Amino acid sequence: MNAEEVLRRYALGDRNFAEAMLQESEILHASLLEANFQQVDFRQARLGQSNFSQTNLRQADLSEALLWGTDFSEADLSAARLRETDLSGAKLIRCNLSGAYLLKAILNGANGNTANFARALLIEADLQSSSDRRTDLGHVNFSHADMSYVRLGGALLFDANLTGARLCRADFTGTLQSGFAAADLTQANLQAADLSYANLKGAILREANLRGADLTGVDLTDVDLSGAVMPDGRIHN
Repeated sequence: MNAEEVLRRYALGDRNFAEAMLQESEILHASLLEANFQQVDFRQARLGQSNFSQTNLRQADLSEALLWGTDFSEADLSAARLRETDLSGAKLIRCNLSGAYLLKAILNGANGNTANFARALLIEADLQSSSDRRTDLGHVNFSHADMSYVRLGGALLFDANLTGARLCRADFTGTLQSGFAAADLTQANLQAADLSYANLKGAILREANLRGADLTGVDLTDVDLSGAVMPDGRIHN
């Protein structure tokens, strides 16, 4: 099966493309909402600006794919492989990425508001804001995700759930390239999170919950902790 056949069959009403081999395929500016792409091989595919909202992409392999501005709103990408995938500017609103593998994935300027990344692997992922758009991760579920060495400069994480997340050596600082300040984690839940040796310079953690969090090696000098619950349970002034 190739991209042309997928588009032709979709136009005729077919929605089932499970386990198709579509490696290196090009599907640009197409609408494929509500289709079944479970376990499809999309490695190194180019799917930019397409609409995959409400699709089933469980266990699909999108490693090294180019997904610039692609719409995955309410799609199911649970346990999908997105190693080194470029999701810059992608729409991930209410997308299910639980258990997904996003090693070194790029999500600059993506809108992941209310998405589910529970227990996902995001080691060395780049979630920094882009030069023209802030990465929106508000209300996202990152509980027990592995986000070691992740870059979050300028990202919005308002009310995000980072309970038990591993953020060892994560970088929350702003960048000259994006022009945005450090990450905003206002009211985020970081209870029992591992923030050891993370760079939080300039980060905003107003009213955040840090109870039981590991802050080993973290410099809090320039961090806004107004009203935050500290690891020992006290409220920061």
